[in-house]
Order: sequence, then C-alpha cells, then structure tokens
Amino acid sequence: MTKPLDPRLHAVRADLADEALRGRVEAARFVAGQPAHVDAPVADLRRHPSPDAPLETQALFGEAITVFEETAEGWAWVQLARDRYVGWMPSASILNGPPLEPTHVIGVPRTFVFPGPDIKQPPMRDLTLGAAIRVRGEGSDRNADYLLIEPFGAVVRQHAREIGAPAADFVTVAEAFLAVPYLWGGKSALGIDCSGLVQLSLQACGLDAPRDTDLQSASLGDVIPDGESLRRGDLVFWRGHVGIMRDAETLLHANAHHMATASEPLADAVRRAEAKGSSVTVRRRLPA
Repeated sequence: MTKPLDPRLHAVRADLADEALRGRVEAARFVAGQPAHVDAPVADLRRHPSPDAPLETQALFGEAITVFEETAEGWAWVQLARDRYVGWMPSASILNGPPLEPTHVIGVPRTFVFPGPDIKQPPMRDLTLGAAIRVRGEGSDRNADYLLIEPFGAVVRQHAREIGAPAADFVTVAEAFLAVPYLWGGKSALGIDCSGLVQLSLQACGLDAPRDTDLQSASLGDVIPDGESLRRGDLVFWRGHVGIMRDAETLLHANAHHMATASEPLADAVRRAEAKGSSVTVRRRLPA
C-alpha cells in the first residue's frame, strides 16, 4: 500500500492540490502555484484561514513561497520553499514574484531597518535571524557602518552575514535565544518553540532541518547508542519535544514549563517529563 503523503509537506487537499502531485493523489482540481515571497518581518502560517487558527510555523522576510490559492478574505494557501511546510498565510504578508536573489541574511536574533544610514532615525521595521536581504550599497555615519538594502532601508553592517558565510556553531546561535518567550509554532526572537529553535539555529549554520520534532528525530544526524555520554550539540528528543545539549549535562530548550528558552540540567528536564509520563525517545548527534 502506498504511504499517504504528509499534508504538512505536500500541498494536497480534497478540493485542490499541487500540479506536481497529479497522478500521486486525488483532488478535484490541480494548480501549478505562483512564486511569491514574504514581505513581513515574520509571517504566520496557520492551519486554517483564520487569525484564531492554530499556528503551525512562521516564515521570515525574504523567504520564497509558492501560492496555490488566495481567498477574498485575505488568506493564501502556500508552501514554503525551504522546509516545504504548507499552510495558510495572510495575503498582506506576501509579495507576488520570486524574491530578489539575496546577498545576506540577518545574523543576530533581531535588528532594525532604518530609512537610511542613521540609527537616530525611527526604524521602519525590524528583521529577525535568518531574514534574507539583498544589499545594493553601503553607508556610514558617526555611529555605525550600514548595508543599504533593496528596495529601501539600511541595516547595521555587523547584524548581517553574507550568503555563503554561515555561523560556525549552531549551539552558540541557539544560546542567543535564552529568555525568548515560548510560542507554539514560533520561529523568531519574538517567540519560538523547541523545534523552531533547532531548525533556525541549524539554518544559520547552513544546515537545513525539518520543522517538526517527529521529522527531526527521524532524520537529523545519527542515533547515539545508550550508555554513550552526551556532548555539546547533541539533540535529545521526547515525544513532541527536543532540546540541545550545551555540554554533557546541560540542556537548552524552548519549553512550556519555563514559557521561554531556558538552560537547565538535563537530569531536571528528564525527571520533570517522567513525572508526566514522558521519557526520552532518542538522542541524536549531528556530523562534526
């Protein structure tokens, strides 16, 4: 029997499906979809076209997407290009057409876009880690050096990294999110969840990762045998949860107990989970 396609990662509904899936699924109508990109600092991707629908994940400024349907109520059914996640996004967060080829990404948890190279001007918007930008020039004032970005605005130079110059250590990236509020489905310094922290930190180092914990636990790195000591960068999974080891004994994770990204002894997290009937399912190590 053919395994059903995961609707999180394939644009398929009973009434509408991606043209690329014709012959693999049944649907009343198939469409090719149109290229677009995110034009908001952070764009929510929801399970249903409603502001009170569950938040599935988020997309970041400059991220490429495919739009399969738009409603009169201002919602678009889309698929994210990088991790293939499918859901409903506010149409106001989208610009039609593929993004300009990015030259840089934001390399800090959060920064501001100023109207020009002057930190004393009121910011036009903020951008978060992983946002993709295209630089069109440079500028400076007495306070800082800037990158001038398309279509307009300026960001402080040290807050961006060139494409192709990834961060060196994903744990260090994740540590910058300590005390960020926990948000189910969140993927930014404004709010983040456990698997979002893992995905975003790995992406900052040039490593693609699935969005959800079940997908991550099945694919990231290699299983660590029972009895082998943990080390920095190892991932520890529970059913529906994941944390990052800072060292052999300390866990970093975005979690609902602290309602924030927190650092604590792994043993404390294990005991707390076991008291609720949950135990570690797998430990995985990424390639060096």
